Amino acid sequence: MKQVYRRYPNAVVFAMASIAMVYMVLIKGSKGTSWFDFSPSPFPWLSTSVDRKSDSAFTFNHISSHMDTARRQKALPDLERSYIGNSVSKTDKRKGDVNLERLEAGLATARALIREATSKFNQTALEDADYVPQGDIYRNAYAFHRSHLLMESLFKIYVYEEGEPPIFHNGPCKNIYSMEGLFLSFMETDTKFRTLDPDKAHVYFLPFSVVMIIEYLFHPIIRDKAVLERTVVDYVRVVSNKYPFWNRSLGADHVMLSCHDWGPRATWYVKQLYFVAIRVLCNANTSEHFNPKKDASFPEINLETGDITGLVGGLPPSERTTLAFFAGRMHGRIRPLLFQHWKEKDKDLLVYETLPEGVSYHDMLKKSKYCICPSGHEVASPRIAEAIYAECVPVLISQHYVLPFSDVLNWEFFSVQVSVSEIPHLKEILMGIPEEQYRRMQKRVKQVQRHFVVNSPPKRFDVFHMIIHSIWLRRLNVRIYG
Repeated sequence: MKQVYRRYPNAVVFAMASIAMVYMVLIKGSKGTSWFDFSPSPFPWLSTSVDRKSDSAFTFNHISSHMDTARRQKALPDLERSYIGNSVSKTDKRKGDVNLERLEAGLATARALIREATSKFNQTALEDADYVPQGDIYRNAYAFHRSHLLMESLFKIYVYEEGEPPIFHNGPCKNIYSMEGLFLSFMETDTKFRTLDPDKAHVYFLPFSVVMIIEYLFHPIIRDKAVLERTVVDYVRVVSNKYPFWNRSLGADHVMLSCHDWGPRATWYVKQLYFVAIRVLCNANTSEHFNPKKDASFPEINLETGDITGLVGGLPPSERTTLAFFAGRMHGRIRPLLFQHWKEKDKDLLVYETLPEGVSYHDMLKKSKYCICPSGHEVASPRIAEAIYAECVPVLISQHYVLPFSDVLNWEFFSVQVSVSEIPHLKEILMGIPEEQYRRMQKRVKQVQRHFVVNSPPKRFDVFHMIIHSIWLRRLNVRIYG
């Protein structure tokens, strides 16, 4: 996959105490008033499945709308206060307010149309030359299709141009973190959603790569994680001083994306980025403050060669001779238990730490009925996408994990979800699934496959468009007022 390189002055980031899931916040500055509203999801069908027990870990700082400027400034730490961007002129502010009102009016219309669509489960399908979403794999196929069409006609993303490769505008397009680099590459060359005029944008993309920060700046012996802080904080500081958009919304209409395990950690150093902005993460762990109302989960896809050649497809159900399969290293909290009960102990449920000589990993996926996908060090696993590519029903074993695109997709209809406590009974659970039910699930896996496939260039409804759609939905959850 082609890597994208651009030359711009090096830069990076901003911080200030913040909020998340606070429905209305008013920030008063010396030049006017700007506020945004984190609304409850305007879509009843966007009820992401989350382990609510982990939500107790969330803590939010409410900046009072009644606090006057002097008191608020005094309350902010000096370091945080120094990051606040320069005030814009009254003329620029009026122009910005008009642009913002126009953008918000378009989003309000989109919200109304999607709300209307949510109640029309039996509505005649919308016309589409490429693909018409239908079936149980969707929470509401008609509403999703309506939303996707509106996104294609309205949604615009501005990519900040500041920053130089390899840390910015660039990322790995191979191996386990490939989706981070691929998304950056696709956004750099996109002509559908990307706008070069920031006044026309609905969201603003921060094009730093956590993978590349770690690769180029992180010392493997010293292991100083402060390189993440310095890079991200400096970048937000630069864009918040050069442009009015970050300070206007406190970052609520800004988005970052990372597939690295440390993606969430990279955002911690700017509280607004952590608690307010849209974070698109593979490591979508609610026990680590992943908030499905504003953050989006996307799949970890391991592309060893940079594309999906040879990965998609598998044997028909009647020729899948293996009940279930897993092979992988022992790390994290779930895999040791899986190995304890099943490692090389059953002829139908094949679990390996190291594959036997001559056995092909991808061939095993393609001839297994079920593919076991346990979390490792982090909640995300590339085995979920591998299973879907191989048309093998995923068996999901995780905790606190928000599954990719789960505000649109009905995962329970094309996967088996097993709790950690049920691992000793895994074979019994899978054997207890009637053959007819398995075949329905396997057929749905083949249907949902298009939403996980990587195309270059991207195609409608593929994984790139699904990520964009997840960002679109989070932007619809926010109203920003000038």
